[in-house]
Amino acid sequence: MFLENTVNHKEQFGWIEVICGSMFSGKTEELIRRLKRAQFARQKVEIFKPIVDTRYHEEKVVSHDENEIRSTPVPAAANIRLLADDCDVVGIDEAQFFDDEIVTVCNDLANMGI
Repeated sequence: MFLENTVNHKEQFGWIEVICGSMFSGKTEELIRRLKRAQFARQKVEIFKPIVDTRYHEEKVVSHDENEIRSTPVPAAANIRLLADDCDVVGIDEAQFFDDEIVTVCNDLANMGI
């Protein structure tokens, strides 16, 4: 079963979904697809990536298939919490390159209904 967030969900808890797989398995492609779907549903979407990730573009997340979405590069996980408070959906690409606080940040966002 696949459940979508409703647009007015701030009264409930959010959740965390992890897209995992080997290199070149389509993880970023799937992240972009899900975020574009949320945008189409008129949800407020923000995507973050580590500031050190400049492989394809400094301010976009780009898949190997060259699909892309605008992103906000941040130096540390704590910055995500500060910038995501007005969002319905938050995407994080290359989470393994963030500091250990990424776990706390994700839990905090879910507890805020994001």
